[in-house]
Amino acid sequence: MYDVKSMKAQEFIDDGEIRETLTYADAHKNDAAEIDRILQRARERKGLSHRDASVLLACEIPEKNREIEQLAEQIKKDFYGNRIVMFAPLYLSNYCINGCVYCPYHGKNKHITRKKLTQDEIRREVIALQDMGHKRLAIEAGEDPVNNPIEYILESIETIYSIKHKNGAIRRVNVNIAATTVENYRKLRDAGIGTYILFQETYHKESYEKLHPTGPKHDYAYHTEAMDRAMEGGIDDVGLGVLFGLELYRYEFAGILMHAEHLEAVHGVGPHTISVPRICPADDIDPTAFDNSISDDIFAKIVACIRIAVPYTGMIVSTRESQRTRERVLHLGISQISGGSRTSVGGYCETVRPEDTVQFDVSDQRTLDEVVHWLMDMDYIPSFCTACYREGRTGDRFMELCKSKQIQNCCLPNALMTLKEYLMDYASPETRAAGERLIAANMEDVSNPKARETLSGWLDKISQGERDFRF
Repeated sequence: MYDVKSMKAQEFIDDGEIRETLTYADAHKNDAAEIDRILQRARERKGLSHRDASVLLACEIPEKNREIEQLAEQIKKDFYGNRIVMFAPLYLSNYCINGCVYCPYHGKNKHITRKKLTQDEIRREVIALQDMGHKRLAIEAGEDPVNNPIEYILESIETIYSIKHKNGAIRRVNVNIAATTVENYRKLRDAGIGTYILFQETYHKESYEKLHPTGPKHDYAYHTEAMDRAMEGGIDDVGLGVLFGLELYRYEFAGILMHAEHLEAVHGVGPHTISVPRICPADDIDPTAFDNSISDDIFAKIVACIRIAVPYTGMIVSTRESQRTRERVLHLGISQISGGSRTSVGGYCETVRPEDTVQFDVSDQRTLDEVVHWLMDMDYIPSFCTACYREGRTGDRFMELCKSKQIQNCCLPNALMTLKEYLMDYASPETRAAGERLIAANMEDVSNPKARETLSGWLDKISQGERDFRF
């Protein structure tokens, strides 16, 4: 039976509830009056239930679908303005004992070269990332208790935070590793991580078990309940995600919203981020083998409906997606993107993209500077800000500020200052000129006169060589 407050995976992600939700959505997908009711509720900016949001996703009325996109775009602006947070993944190790059939790291893959970075290699990778201008990383590692124990992850985090190269520093390390114990989550918290990220891959239990035939990840309940253990361990920023293409997308959509509702109901804090990857080519993986792939139109609608349903959450799209696709979904809800990414172990220090350790093919292969310039050409502010995490604005404190839209009082000036740092230290001359114009154009949007005066002074100090100011 469905119970949003249950601590059992099969009760807060109840198959029967999802199927009833999809049936309800099918029954109302052309019901203009019901869709209008849902849209009116959504305009209150307090989010939607998984059932109401599923009706919007199923909607077949063209003019209502245009309203859905317009509302998603406005909600994105209301909560996140025109800022886009930048990050990069850092792959530490591709050793893995799981049998995930959609991932080239699966234990039976004999084609892929196995590699684990030493701490010296991590230093070189981090310096390469700092020399691009990155300030925020998401570290990735396969599940292997021998090669990638928690001690290795913790040592790697310590190494990353310790590296100061020229004006570079990694100010936030997010962690995407396998489900683990409360004790290990406490260790990650004490190591000073930002967000703990774990993709569910699929919420359909039967499909989940078939897609993960061997290894610790086969345990659906242990994996699905990981965020509860993470929060019990003191990590109050967690990131959800599914891999679209493994199961029917409407099932996954309902499931991830139910997971968000569960976290809010039990812990008082919903997901800090939601990621929306789609399955794509990789070594030993043919995406056409999975018959639930989704079109670009459906993908865009999923992004819009998640933004409406969970207005406070950050939404992430990676370089799995092409420039064209990323451009389409930015205004519909995406607030974080990666840039200049490598999905291989040791990839940032290679002179060419190594093909023997990649987890998935990168569609958007532009440099970080090219991505930054592209964003600014569309009047977005590329933000390298990590201030909330470092000022203790995490978990319920962040959510309270975000839901009240007060977070923008900090976010805009912090975004402008971190962009200024990037322009001074890393940007090409063309990007720097465009960025200076963008900063000047956005200064008046800092509505508090005292904050604007402080910001102006700090921007001058950044021009003179000082770094790391934050509201």
